Amino acid sequence: MSWMEQYDLFLFDFDGLLVNTEILHYKAYRNMCEARGYHLDWDFPKYIQVAHYRAEGLEEQIYATFPKLKEEEPDWSVLYEEKRQALFHIYHNDPIPIMEGVEDVLLRLKELDKKRCVVTHSDRDVVKAIRLKNPVLDTIPNWIVREDYSQPKPSPECYIQAIKTLANNGDRVVGFEDTPRGLKALMGSTATPVMITRESYPEMDDIRKKGVQVFSSFIGVSCL
Repeated sequence: MSWMEQYDLFLFDFDGLLVNTEILHYKAYRNMCEARGYHLDWDFPKYIQVAHYRAEGLEEQIYATFPKLKEEEPDWSVLYEEKRQALFHIYHNDPIPIMEGVEDVLLRLKELDKKRCVVTHSDRDVVKAIRLKNPVLDTIPNWIVREDYSQPKPSPECYIQAIKTLANNGDRVVGFEDTPRGLKALMGSTATPVMITRESYPEMDDIRKKGVQVFSSFIGVSCL
């Protein structure tokens, strides 16, 4: 029996797990800052360390890096919308590749007729733009996007909602995340948590000690 046949409901994060968009979010934040006359000189690993732990991390660190930017525009929602528009521009002009091994997994789950759902921090319009460029994502019938829940990850609200909506009594549920923040949200639910990442987070040993299986890509997921 393959690992896919052992579970009834499959939950997936989106950015950085199914689609390789993290570098594009990084580029969008840099472009937002540049448009306002500020050069965000973080390298990509620095961005990852800020973005993947707390929902407020980027707001706090960008404002700390550019105090004058906060004086000019103290409302982070305005800057976030500018970043969002920069991201749409990138999505329109750049490819948005699927992560390694994802297409095979999604097609196999469709063949097995398994229940499956994306649980993402991205909003509905962003998800729509990405799906237009990657039709294999349309094999996933259920989507929980940012407008569908109130508390962002690491709150488990979004995963609890997905399980409550889609799981039957006795269903075995497995979830996949690629960041510590997302993993914390997943571990607050009843799903078996799995981490798919190539990043060397400082807490990886602790994550494994908690019984979380970690793989570098979906290709390496051979047993759970």
